[in-house]
Amino acid sequence: MKVLWEREIPADEIVVSPRPVWKCRSCPMYGRRPSCPPHVPDWREAKEWVRHFKRALIIKFEIDMDRFEQDKREALLYLLKREEEFFREGKMYATALFPGNCNLCDDCPFERGEPCRMPTRVRPSIDAIGIEIGRLVKIDFSESVLYGMVLIE
Repeated sequence: MKVLWEREIPADEIVVSPRPVWKCRSCPMYGRRPSCPPHVPDWREAKEWVRHFKRALIIKFEIDMDRFEQDKREALLYLLKREEEFFREGKMYATALFPGNCNLCDDCPFERGEPCRMPTRVRPSIDAIGIEIGRLVKIDFSESVLYGMVLIE
C-alpha cells in the first residue's frame, strides 16, 4: 500500500445520498461486516452528521491487487492513525471512514454472528453511509486504488 495523495476539502462539498447505500446491497459483504449497512447509520442520519463538519481529508491509496486484503488493511490502519493524529491536535470528533468493508481481522467473527474483536476501531465505509465519493474524485477504473476519508472538524 502506498499513499498517493491527501487532499483537504470543505465538508460542504460532500454529497450524501441513498445511491451508494443501494449499491452496497449488491456487494457480497452487505450486512456481514460491522462497517457495512445495515450496521451503520443510515444515509439520512449520516447526511445530518456530515453537515456538522467543516473539513474533511480524502486519501488516495495505491493497492497491489496481488496483496489486496493486506494492502487494504494497511490503508484502514493508516486512516485510523490519521484520525488519532487529528484527535491529538484537539479535533475530538475526527472520524475515519473506510474504503469498503472492514478487514481489520483476517477472520471476521462478526460474519459468524459473534461479537466484533475490534469494536473501537471499526468505522463505517464511505459508501455504507451514502457518501458519493465519485463527486469528490475522478474515478479511473484502470487504477488499482482505494479512497479513504477522515472527517476532521
